[in-house]
Amino acid sequence: MPDFDPESEVSMPEPKQTPARPLVVLRNDVAQAAWDLGGGSLTEFRLAYSINPLAWLAPEDRNAPLRPSAHFLCLDRWGQPSPGEQAVGIPFHGEATRVPWRNEGSSQTEATMSATLPEAGLEIRRKAVLTTGSAVLRVEETVRNVRKTSKIYNMVQHPTLGPPFLTPETRVDSNAARGISQHSPLPDPERILMRWPDGIHQGRKSDLRHLIDDPMPAVTSFVVDEPIGWVTASTPQHGLLLGYFWKTEDYPWFNCWRHVDEANKPMARGLEFGTTGLHQPFDVLTAKGSILGRRLTAFLDAGASTTRHYTAFLIPIPANWRGTGRVDVGAGRIQIRETGRRPLTIELTDQVRG
Repeated sequence: MPDFDPESEVSMPEPKQTPARPLVVLRNDVAQAAWDLGGGSLTEFRLAYSINPLAWLAPEDRNAPLRPSAHFLCLDRWGQPSPGEQAVGIPFHGEATRVPWRNEGSSQTEATMSATLPEAGLEIRRKAVLTTGSAVLRVEETVRNVRKTSKIYNMVQHPTLGPPFLTPETRVDSNAARGISQHSPLPDPERILMRWPDGIHQGRKSDLRHLIDDPMPAVTSFVVDEPIGWVTASTPQHGLLLGYFWKTEDYPWFNCWRHVDEANKPMARGLEFGTTGLHQPFDVLTAKGSILGRRLTAFLDAGASTTRHYTAFLIPIPANWRGTGRVDVGAGRIQIRETGRRPLTIELTDQVRG
């Protein structure tokens, strides 16, 4: 396990900031987090002495003025627009990453950001808190429908791992349960039912906890049958684990994306959780309605708003870490349990909310 004294002075690298790409940066003695206001993505969340797991940017977006990267927000949709929407310029995964965000006020450990999605008719307001003395980042997001009519929409958090944190050794664990592959035939992809961590593609099983050289099935979606959903990604060679947890009443679906480069080396892993588990336009989603007892869309009446939460955390792990068996939250702590070993614990100065 990396040797780190939080009382010592450790110089964290400054996030890259330019006038064209302003950042909101939170920092305490243990960790720092940075959001790119050119699209609102969380582009950095790191321990003081370690690498940044959220280091992904799609090659086609490297020079875009407004772009999705690292942990981005899919709003008002997850996936492709309909042919008609695409013809008039509605972007893949919605507008949230294609509009400028505003810094409404920030301190060293707290910030409020917001954005307006003119085509979707939505406003989004985000409050982020980096917990004192811990590498725990709590995020609250409120979406408001500013239209005069009701709105069907989706909201999916899209944390994305990239190299150097992402290697063939990286392991993803979750309390996901039953699931489907996005490669299964419509209208009933649940006819080929999977159970985490097994993926099924063309009759062949794979272990979705790992990505070595074959990403298929590349996109899978699972329901979580517990009140709190969680996912962790651990790379023992870097001595680091990144995790998220959320209320399943906010985000009932966990979606897993795996991608390799031209040399078949791990390039990206999406640890996505959200309001839908079907990667299709709204006409397909509304016709289907639900899968595995979970709805595929969210709804906001005219002028209405709703608030959702999630928490991200980082913790050092030993070089012989075998993966996460359980994440327990409550009583001012997060416990990450490995089978056969004592749990690693993040102690907090205040209560953790799901």
